[in-house]
Amino acid sequence: MPTVRLKELDFRYVRIGSGPALLFLNGSGVTLDDARPLIERLVEDFEVAAFDQRGIGLTSMPREPYAMAELASDALAVTDHLGWQRFRLLGVSFGGMVAQELAVTAPRRVERLALLCTSSGGAGGSSFPLHASADPGEGQRHGSPTPLDELPVPRAQAANRTKPGPGEVPPQLMPFRRPEQTTGAAWQLRARAGHDVFDRLPRVTCPTLVASGAQDVIAPAARGAAIAEQIPDTVFRVFEGGHLFFLQDPTALPAVTRFLADR
Repeated sequence: MPTVRLKELDFRYVRIGSGPALLFLNGSGVTLDDARPLIERLVEDFEVAAFDQRGIGLTSMPREPYAMAELASDALAVTDHLGWQRFRLLGVSFGGMVAQELAVTAPRRVERLALLCTSSGGAGGSSFPLHASADPGEGQRHGSPTPLDELPVPRAQAANRTKPGPGEVPPQLMPFRRPEQTTGAAWQLRARAGHDVFDRLPRVTCPTLVASGAQDVIAPAARGAAIAEQIPDTVFRVFEGGHLFFLQDPTALPAVTRFLADR
């Protein structure tokens, strides 16, 4: 995968497929390698661009912690490099937070927007406080990766997750943090803790799909509903499954891609 020097950092990115331009923003600690199976599904309908966020994967570490606005600026810098003046935007979990920041900062750049399993912060509520409950190095110290959907949460909440079955998440699609990503993951969680775009969401001007998992305990469906109420042209959907409902409910990802492909 190529790299490009932007904003004094080297970003690893991928540009693949044909069709409408789609920028894909993934979740906390998730690299291009982790997301490859999902990206391969998206390229069936789009020209997809995605990248390792600062301090994650093979993108270089910044010198200091950052806020969500800086991540949105990174995403815009990547699209500028690609020559994309307008594009569709898909944000998942933490990537959905970045996508919201991008969409309110540069609304004319985004043609269609899909926000999955995410939250707005502020009055719209926040996702589960992983920054307060999860040690980014835990798992690495024990020699095993830590899937984001399995980070420590109260046992009672964890019991509400959809039980494994025919729609369970394939193991190769479960995101995790590698040892060398510990600091980068910690700084992502710090930016996540300060995420608050709720009052600015009415600035989003494009058609938007907000989708949540009925059993999601990290970004409950109520968080998605709050986002949908703030954006003028929005469809809100709830699918079966937990935080990774789009890989658990077989109807979810096709619904998302149909929405994004619509003209």
